[in-house]
Parts: sequence; structure tokens; C-alpha cells
Amino acid sequence: MIEKPKAILFDWDNTLADTWPTIHEALTHTFVTMGKEPWTFEQTKEKVHRSLRDSFPEIFHDKWEEAGQLYLDYFESVHIERLTPIKHAKEMLDALKETGIYTAVVSNKTGYNLRSEISHLGWGHYFAKQIGAKDAKNDKPHPDPIYLALEGSGIEPNKDVWLIGDSLTDLECAYNAKCKPVFYGDQDLTDARFAHVQPDLHISDHQQLHQIIKDLV
Repeated sequence: MIEKPKAILFDWDNTLADTWPTIHEALTHTFVTMGKEPWTFEQTKEKVHRSLRDSFPEIFHDKWEEAGQLYLDYFESVHIERLTPIKHAKEMLDALKETGIYTAVVSNKTGYNLRSEISHLGWGHYFAKQIGAKDAKNDKPHPDPIYLALEGSGIEPNKDVWLIGDSLTDLECAYNAKCKPVFYGDQDLTDARFAHVQPDLHISDHQQLHQIIKDLV
């Protein structure tokens, strides 16, 4: 029996929108331009989960801001035309909207890019707030983005709030905010990386989530 939450917060990239190909292409361009060996597609999927301002200094050191601008310039030149919703996500969001559950997006994608993608899909009406990287003082896995997403709603960050995402950072963020960690996707959660942050619920696709939402009401 799953209890009805007061709020559901979604990650964006590869939870609601399929953006891995574009992220990987922009990263490859950045790595090559900066004289580094690019990651494979599988490495990108494994390693990309923190925000640019948190991850790029570790990769590019004192040139991280230059690399970050290269990445953003390339990404912004192609991301809207390549944007693809994940299958059945819209139907799930339609069902969720009917429940009256407070809903928001909490992403490590740069805020203005996040909001431009949501606007392009015409999905703004689904979400009370759209929180991206740099909108809060700290990005995921810090709990600040969750606090900002709930600000003004009267909802406290606890197990009545679900954070649904596809990455280690999403699980860590939910734990840090004492919310309910819900994992989306088909990754192997027995991997040692996830040992300290096992989800309370694992959802394989949006049809399954849609059914859970219907059962809540």
C-alpha cells in the first residue's frame, strides 16, 4: 500500500525528457575542444548527474569556466530541436494534475535551459515551480533545491514529499532533505554506488507511475 504524497518533485533530464544524446554530444564537443579524451555514451550516463558548477571544476580544473561556456553554447544551439519527452510521461502528468498533488521540477540543468525546455513542450502548467541549477544557493544533492521548490506551498520536506529521479544525485538529495527517494529507470541499484541511498520505491517507466497515481486516488 502506497500512501498518497502531499508533493511529487521530478528530476527533468532522463526522468521526464530524453536528453542523453544531446548532453553526450555537447560534452564530446567540449572534451575534444579542450584537448581531452571524450567519454563514451555509457560513461556519460554513469557520470553526469551533478550540476555544471559542481562537476566541471573536477574535470577541467582552472579552465572549468571556459569549458562550461563551450558546453552551454553548444547545448543551447541544439537542445530545443532535439528535445524528446520520455514515452508516456505526458499521460502520467495529465493523471497527476487531476489529483491536486503539489508538483514541481528540481533539476541540475541550468535554470533558463530547463524552463525553456518545459515551455517548448507546453508543460509549464503541470508544475508549481521549475527549479534548475543556480536557482538555489546549492544544487542537488544539497537539499536547497527541494526547499526552494516547496517554498510557499505550506508543505514540509519529509516522507510526504517524493523526489523522483534517475540518478545517484537524486537519491542523495532526497535523503539529505529527508524526503521519499523514488528511483526512475532501469539502472542496477545493487551497484556499490547506490549502497548508501537505496530508494523507497523503484519505478521502471511512466506507465507504472501512471498506475500508481491512479491507485492513489
